[in-house]
Amino acid sequence: MKVGLLYSRIRKDEKLLLGELRDRDHEIEKIDVRKEQFNISEAPDVFADVDVVVDRCLATSRSVYITQFLDAYDVPVINSAETADVCADKVKNSLALEAAGVPTPNTEVAFTTDSALETIEEFGYPCVIKPVVGSWGRLMAKVESRSAAEAVLEHKATLGHYQHKVFYVQEFVEKPGRDIRVVAVDGEPVAAMTRSSDHWLTNAAKGGEVAAFEVDDRVRELVADASDAVGGGLLGVDLMETGEDYTVHEVNHTVEFKALNDAVDVDVPAEVVDWIENKVATETEASV
Repeated sequence: MKVGLLYSRIRKDEKLLLGELRDRDHEIEKIDVRKEQFNISEAPDVFADVDVVVDRCLATSRSVYITQFLDAYDVPVINSAETADVCADKVKNSLALEAAGVPTPNTEVAFTTDSALETIEEFGYPCVIKPVVGSWGRLMAKVESRSAAEAVLEHKATLGHYQHKVFYVQEFVEKPGRDIRVVAVDGEPVAAMTRSSDHWLTNAAKGGEVAAFEVDDRVRELVADASDAVGGGLLGVDLMETGEDYTVHEVNHTVEFKALNDAVDVDVPAEVVDWIENKVATETEASV
């Protein structure tokens, strides 16, 4: 199998995948997206003869556009352009989860500071303001008063990029000091961990402590439904415990798994490569 790996920086996650692929004697084409040009009709030579491309782009914009080009070139890519488009935008993500009946935090979008402030006041304090595009908990704000809301909204209004003029306001979910990250392949959990912190943001990227989490039947059901809602693939599904149930607050399409791999007994990259091999084999058989 010849695997193309899209990247702009090789992190530990990519090293784990590359190491597993090499151990199995697969041919690898590392593709630095910063050095490529994408024509609307002709695929770059670097994609010739690849059986599948794995998108590990660090920048969301690159991921979204390059997967669309690969789809146009009829080059198999993980994850699909559809999945990348939905997961890259928190508004589309929330809409997809809601449409699929997956429990997700109440969310409202406004387009002016006045209407956003009205939404925040209706939600009550605290509530959360998030950028529509972003990861690692960056530029997220827990708003606990009207004066804080006014300040955050003013800052966003002056940041310049049009996406900051989309005010994504979400209810604040009281969680037990942790959330849950499940890495899944086409809706089947590979492994899961909790991310705990005294801070309201529990992302591992923000220093949250990680520990293995045993997936129960309800989490398995929600992960499968959330995966289907965004188009499937190799995903990170983030959940919060809400007492007797869970809520899914986000699905990630270029999921990082190095922290998970260290926290669990499962060999995560091996499971991922197993899935890629099976996926390529199945698609190859179907095309014969």
